Amino acid sequence: MNPEKHISVVIANYNGETTIRKCLEALFSSNYRNFEVVVVDDHSKDNSVDIIRKFPCKLICLDKRTGAAEARNIGAGHSSGDIIFFTDADCLVRENTLSIINRDFPAADPDIIMGGTYTKIPHDKGFFSLFQSVFINYSETRKPDAPDYIATHAMVIHADTFRENSGFTGDFLPILEDVEFSHRLKKAGRRLVMVPDIQVQHIFNYSLAGSLRNAVRKSMYWTMYSLKNRDLFADSGTASAELKTNAVSYFVSLLFLGLWLISEIPVFLYVLLFIFLLNGFVNRGLLKAFYKAKGTAFTGLASIYYLLFYPIPVGTGVISGIIGFLSNRRRL
Repeated sequence: MNPEKHISVVIANYNGETTIRKCLEALFSSNYRNFEVVVVDDHSKDNSVDIIRKFPCKLICLDKRTGAAEARNIGAGHSSGDIIFFTDADCLVRENTLSIINRDFPAADPDIIMGGTYTKIPHDKGFFSLFQSVFINYSETRKPDAPDYIATHAMVIHADTFRENSGFTGDFLPILEDVEFSHRLKKAGRRLVMVPDIQVQHIFNYSLAGSLRNAVRKSMYWTMYSLKNRDLFADSGTASAELKTNAVSYFVSLLFLGLWLISEIPVFLYVLLFIFLLNGFVNRGLLKAFYKAKGTAFTGLASIYYLLFYPIPVGTGVISGIIGFLSNRRRL
């Protein structure tokens, strides 16, 4: 048995009254004992703080909104553990999550940053939430020995390593500070490792509109960051080569469909069929993950949504990101 390391769980909260109670209940139901919970409330306007005060947390209330990145930095600064575990206010750790961290995190190696992911099945069981959870779980665990980034919904890092590298960049984009931080640490010689057994259950509560908005927003900021970082075509977690192939295939297919409708030349249909089959082959791993998560019926619906509808908000986000990058090039 490994001795229990002291783990500081750091959570940034902003208007999380609908999820923070479940988040903290899950943490304090852990079968692990040697941990503290540090919650930084980022000047919430709802009832979050009253809920948090009902739990034995170290609570820091900010007097103005700073953003999640700076709130996490502040939480890390108030933590006392040798190991910091970042998670989100809408994530539920499993009973054994902290025990797995204790078992697998190399306490003697400060150059390791370890990550986890979402459970395949989210807390809320709606179709769009399930689609998103399977998609993220699959995308983040494809390369366990060489992930491109570690997400803050389940990031494990030595406290000294975090502080020595100046934490997250607070004046960055509204999201993706964990991607920037991961890339910065990799350039400094640190090693990222994904441990798929470290899982948190996310509360999405996604409708169709929520799923589409999320795709537009994520794609927009990913595009802005990738243009700045000059790695637009990199295979990076949820911004995977598979997702990019899916989006490009969709819009190229529309082009060839239009050419066939105008000309009725059969070769355009053959090209269209080839693109469809090639895209399905490239994305076979994700389609298989849909099946493993929830069976045939879900796979059919999820595949239709992913192949025929999801590229639209992704493409919209890419165009918005290009415009945003060109408009804010100096600031970025």
